Parts: sequence; C-alpha cells; structure tokens
Amino acid sequence: MELSYQVLKKIIERVGTKMVAAELNVSPTLVYKWCEEVAELPDGSKTSGAPNPLDRIIGIYEVTGDERTINWLCQSAGGFFVKNIHSDKSNMNIDMLQNIQRFVKEFSDTLDAIVQSYNDDKKISDSDARRIRKEWEELKGMGESFVMACEAGTFDKEGKNE
Repeated sequence: MELSYQVLKKIIERVGTKMVAAELNVSPTLVYKWCEEVAELPDGSKTSGAPNPLDRIIGIYEVTGDERTINWLCQSAGGFFVKNIHSDKSNMNIDMLQNIQRFVKEFSDTLDAIVQSYNDDKKISDSDARRIRKEWEELKGMGESFVMACEAGTFDKEGKNE
C-alpha cells in the first residue's frame, strides 16, 4: 500500500500545487511539504515533510476508533465505506453451501427491509432508508467476506491454493 504522502504527490501533480494551495487557502510550501515523507532521523529530528490531511484523517480515526469519520469521507466522495472482514482461515466456516446460504439470507433481509418499508405506507421514510442502509451495509460486508474467503482458498478442499 502506498504511503499517504506518495498518494497526495500523485494526486496533486495532476492539477498543480498552486491550484490546490489556492483552493484550500494554504501556502504552496505547505502543499509541497504534504507530498514529502515525514520521518524521524537518528538524532530525533524530523525530515522536512508535514503531516498531511490524509494522515490527520487516519489519526482522528485511530484516536477515536469511530468509523463515522471514514464513512463521512466516503459519502462525500459519492461512495460508502465497507470494512473488509479479516477472518482467520481456521475460524471460517468451511462449508461453502452454508456460506452461500448466509449471503442469500442477508440479501433476503435487505429485500425484506425494502418491501416492508414500502408496504407499510407506500413510501420509504428517512427511518426506513436508514434501516435499508444498515441491511445493505451488512450485505456488502457479507459479500466481501465471502469473496475474500474464496480468494484465500478457504473452500479449496484439495488444497490447491495453499
């Protein structure tokens, strides 16, 4: 995975440091520093980079442990955050059909939330939408978990992927 300053450097190079600085009302020097590594030298001093906005966002998340920071950022960019489920292969249910059945049940729960919300009063209210969103996020997480298990070779009974 690329480091934050490397990502920012590539992104900012596309539009130019001066444009980013002007739009964010900061100095071009600060924007340049965001695109440099911040590292501690053997003498305890630091290199010339500056903590960048990506590092600060992750810092807020790490300090609070609250995913709303990440959710808000994803929604602001027109998307949604789905956390990857890191499962220990030994704890993963090896029965592929049971895993597919769990995924289909989550899909069914999502559809039930939609149909029930609409059938109650022929509209989907804000609270209905929140319930549907919750079911949808659970479905996406379950789907991602299943795909990751497939990629990890969890369901390869012959051990070809190990």
